[in-house]
Amino acid sequence: MTTDCIQPARNAADSFRNPDAIANYAEGPPRFVPGFEALHRMTAVLLAESAPARARVLVLGAGGGLELGALARAQPDWRFVGVDPSQPMLDLASRTLGPLMQRIELVRGYIDDAPAGPFDAATCLLTLHFLDAVERLRTTRAIHSRLKPGAPFVAAHSSFPQDPASRPTWLSRYAAYAVGSGADPAQAASARAAVDAHLNLLDPVEDEGILRDAGFSDIAMFYTAFTWRGWVARA
Repeated sequence: MTTDCIQPARNAADSFRNPDAIANYAEGPPRFVPGFEALHRMTAVLLAESAPARARVLVLGAGGGLELGALARAQPDWRFVGVDPSQPMLDLASRTLGPLMQRIELVRGYIDDAPAGPFDAATCLLTLHFLDAVERLRTTRAIHSRLKPGAPFVAAHSSFPQDPASRPTWLSRYAAYAVGSGADPAQAASARAAVDAHLNLLDPVEDEGILRDAGFSDIAMFYTAFTWRGWVARA
């Protein structure tokens, strides 16, 4: 359920069915997420620290296939289950991944539709900010229940200080980075307004608390880039 960050939250499901949005999907994340490709490389490194050589990895929010492709190329002996609620995005992933699909199973749905596992590792990138705190906790608990004890989990999504004095500044930086990366200024302004109005944004301290309450331990922040944060933890 990764997004192009241009039509987040309330309109996300529609954008994932829009042919034009799907066709241009790969252009969006690098413009709105600083270090997007590096985030994928870091995720592969963090999972490989403790996942076995022939790991089975759960990828929640797999639509589009960018994360799956990066992980599959980094680890040619790993196998993956990618879960996403948008069939058009899963179709795009299948086309994008090509021969890599031999090691990838795609599942349409949400975390409850994922196989029970147990998995050797899991990721959830650019997805949890679509969920409110209650559903975010339920989802991360369900991920935890599908992992082997001690298995690594990497999560990254929009998460930044939410106090009234700081929030507008960070949102403006989010839009300014997108413009600096080539996004149309009007589009970036629209994205800023949509994020402000519709995403379920939490402070990083709250996000880390959700991971802890879901049963994860050894939680460490490894990625911080303007309005984005990423954590690695163990089941």
